Amino acid sequence: MKQYIDIPSKHKGVFDPNSLKNHWNSEHMKSVRKRMMAGEELPECQICNDQILNLHTYRQYFTGTLFPHLIQKAIENTAPDGYTEMEPISFDYRLSNLCNFKCRMCGPPLSSSWEAERRKYKTWDAEKDPWMVPNVRNVIQEFQEEILERELEDAIDRKVIREIYWVGGEPLMWDAHWRLMEKMIKNKSAQNIVVRYNTNLSRVNWKGKNIYHDYLLPFKKVNICASLDATGKIGEFIRTGLNWEEWKSNWEQGQEWRFLQPVPANCHPDFLVVDLTLTLPGLFGLVDLVKFANYCGSKIYTKIMFAFDPCIVLSPFALPRDLLDSFLDDLIQEIEPLTNSKNNSVLDTLKEMKTRLTFAEEWPDIYEEEFLRGKGEQARLAEYREDGKQGRLTIEDIYSARPEILGWWNGQ
Repeated sequence: MKQYIDIPSKHKGVFDPNSLKNHWNSEHMKSVRKRMMAGEELPECQICNDQILNLHTYRQYFTGTLFPHLIQKAIENTAPDGYTEMEPISFDYRLSNLCNFKCRMCGPPLSSSWEAERRKYKTWDAEKDPWMVPNVRNVIQEFQEEILERELEDAIDRKVIREIYWVGGEPLMWDAHWRLMEKMIKNKSAQNIVVRYNTNLSRVNWKGKNIYHDYLLPFKKVNICASLDATGKIGEFIRTGLNWEEWKSNWEQGQEWRFLQPVPANCHPDFLVVDLTLTLPGLFGLVDLVKFANYCGSKIYTKIMFAFDPCIVLSPFALPRDLLDSFLDDLIQEIEPLTNSKNNSVLDTLKEMKTRLTFAEEWPDIYEEEFLRGKGEQARLAEYREDGKQGRLTIEDIYSARPEILGWWNGQ
């Protein structure tokens, strides 16, 4: 978790960030490079090394697709103590947690809507959520606006960026995103930049302009990962805020735009991708999601819901081993005939999940207690979000498709 919210343990909840200039050749970063060159396996690289989130990792993307030609140069330009005069060319700046969704696998650090819900119902804790303390929150916002945005803008002005990854929060809600995209287009650096998105695709227009028609064409290459974990009502349950029909309309606009272009280099067939996070409720809609992607001819990127402890009861690994394996076996049987080169990550991940520990196996001493705690949290969310009203599903509605899982959930 500390890697996600950038609060080193030594700070004990105090927000004390570095500027990029100070961080880049800090003692820690020099140590990272030095240990890498010595061939050590770094705990900082655990997400990719152990494939915790997905089988196809960012490291493979960076070293195999984006920058393989720079690996030797990076080694040659790094001093024995880890110092380098090379500067960053790939930027992933989370400028804000501003987001209009409350996805159930997410939380307040990555969603302002989640944060607002926690504040409304007073379910946050100053010790556990120090970043939500008003004076700390103000410091974070000031850092994002006065340091991060300016660092990013400076890199754009100097035309050093070769890749930028927009992810939030919801980046298409940020004024800074649209402003900085326009800046890259106007200074003609866009032609050298790969631009990637992770977006809930609830918005594609801003101040009369459209992301597809008015922003993407000048860039070297475009990859939009549109988050979707199930179609229809199950998808709307998982991603509170999702309107399935509006999402489809925004998606279809992107597909139509691609086919209007004379197949430029940046508009490759996989520029618009379904970004799938496997949750337990989402498994019930997985076959339909694969069919939807196949109908659109679209690629699927697959990752597994991250869990810090066994109270994350919407993870598939909250299931007992026998129920999980039975469910996975049935899904594998149904999805195998639908599998192709664009969606094979789904089948590969389902098969690999059978080799991973369930929560009960990984945390046998605390699993039952934590499961009840997590289930209680889901009951509170169901009340806050009025599950079961105005056509919305409940988790019991979803699980009823497999009575043995509904029985497990209800404690029978």
